Amino acid sequence: MTVLARTPSLEPPDPAAVAALMRPPEEVMRLARLGAFHQTRLSFARTLVRRMGREHWRFSVPVQDLDADGYGTLVYRIDTPAGPLSFVAFSGPLAPHERTDRVIAEKWDTSFALVAGPVDGADIARLQQAVPLQEAGRFTAAEIVLSRANRSLRIFEHVVDCLSQGRQPELARLVEIGYLLRTTAVYGNGKFGIADLERVRRHGVFTLPYQAEMLTVYLARQFGFDLAEHIARSRNPAAASLDAASRRALGVGNATGLGMAPYLVGHPKLLNAWVTARETALARVRAVDALDDSRLRRFGRLFDRAGDFLRQWRTDDPRQQERIETMKRELEELRPLLGALPPRRPWDHLFRATGKAHAETQEMVASLLIELYPELVDDLENETGADEAEATRPAMTLADLKSLIEKRYGWAIAQRYDADAARHFFWYRSAEKDEPRLGERFREAGADLELPMGIGLFVSELYETVAVRADAAPDEPVGLFLLAEPRWRGIVRRVQDLAALPYAEIRENLLGETCLPIDLLRYKLAIFGASKFDPKSDRWTRITLFQGAPLIEELERPDGDDWLFPAFLA
Repeated sequence: MTVLARTPSLEPPDPAAVAALMRPPEEVMRLARLGAFHQTRLSFARTLVRRMGREHWRFSVPVQDLDADGYGTLVYRIDTPAGPLSFVAFSGPLAPHERTDRVIAEKWDTSFALVAGPVDGADIARLQQAVPLQEAGRFTAAEIVLSRANRSLRIFEHVVDCLSQGRQPELARLVEIGYLLRTTAVYGNGKFGIADLERVRRHGVFTLPYQAEMLTVYLARQFGFDLAEHIARSRNPAAASLDAASRRALGVGNATGLGMAPYLVGHPKLLNAWVTARETALARVRAVDALDDSRLRRFGRLFDRAGDFLRQWRTDDPRQQERIETMKRELEELRPLLGALPPRRPWDHLFRATGKAHAETQEMVASLLIELYPELVDDLENETGADEAEATRPAMTLADLKSLIEKRYGWAIAQRYDADAARHFFWYRSAEKDEPRLGERFREAGADLELPMGIGLFVSELYETVAVRADAAPDEPVGLFLLAEPRWRGIVRRVQDLAALPYAEIRENLLGETCLPIDLLRYKLAIFGASKFDPKSDRWTRITLFQGAPLIEELERPDGDDWLFPAFLA
């Protein structure tokens, strides 16, 4: 980490200039674009880390009851200005044949609960029975988040062995793998009887989306450190502790599948809020009128670090590895521009220069630009929530509804859906694990249980019906139309309710043969703050969270927030 230099104060850019520089939804809300996003300083992991440092959160370990093999219980207490929290972690034996990172697993190395308030012996005893069971356990509204994780087979035992011998593990190996523990699920918002979102908000600590889940992952990282060190000391009382550089090189792994994709379609207002915040941040930086030397030097350091980060990001996925190689090359092609930026609108000039680059290169540069101006963009983290309540406007005429569809859903009605390729996939929810899955409509059974993911198809069918009826009765109210045709209520309500939200819809046919679900997963994971995407198919990917993040004792350091695209080796 580097100490951030003081930069000159900055006047907010002209709102009209910002509005003019907002990228249109026709460009942003395409799968290939969403699937190229990277972490930014507005990602949830980043905003949580800043908040913990800003509010001086305090961490302690009131309970540590682990045996020599690291099996048992560890409790962390987190004192925040809004009240205390408890992170209760359990570790137990796991036979090799029981080990899997899939969500359908029934046993794990470790399991966790984030709990509102302090916990006593009775609470721990109750949680000890329930938390290791995860979905099969019984929970109360005191629990905010449930999670579980497995030890990394590639690195956990290696780290313990090195520490027990009094030496640090090889940093390059830590960087390459990136984590000691890999989570297989992080559950919030009322699942399995835990606190729902409204109760969490009333508790007062968490008011923004996913900060509770991100805290759970951050503390799972800390638990991984403490667990490895405890086992090493059990083998040798003179064992070494992981040094700060090694700890920062380790985050938490995650294997994520299709479960995230329907969420984006089912929460369009939240999607709009997330994309709007990011696009507004980028537009504000592009609208900065003047160049100052300190920002240029800062950007140069970030630019160099991004190159080092790319050299440390490796994957077995040919598509993603090719994109990494492309980013390396295209960033180097941009380098000469840094010494020749114009004095007016320099960052807009730089971003426009990426116009012919790969989308993933463009979005990496966008993340670097957003990082450069915290005073212009950090307030947008408070705009990442949304109320998903919907309301139909029954007085709207059919002529106005037809016009609205033409204006806002031209992308949907311009497509053809009659070919088999346009309806190739169907999305459904697994009865076994209550998790979304993807089926091939003309090869597999189950389409009768289809989830409503084909928004483009639904709008197109609605438009055909409304166009015919509006020609005959343009002034007919929508309410009267829906009384006669109630099957259209849901999609009419959606069209009306999202009319003023430009980034609320993914402008693709999510049922089509060319749909790549990995792009949906990549987008949401980037919003969380993930890095080093490692796709294992077009339906699931491994990622790392909090690699490079400050440690608990570093949260209030001046450089505590300086971990975009972290690079660890010279």
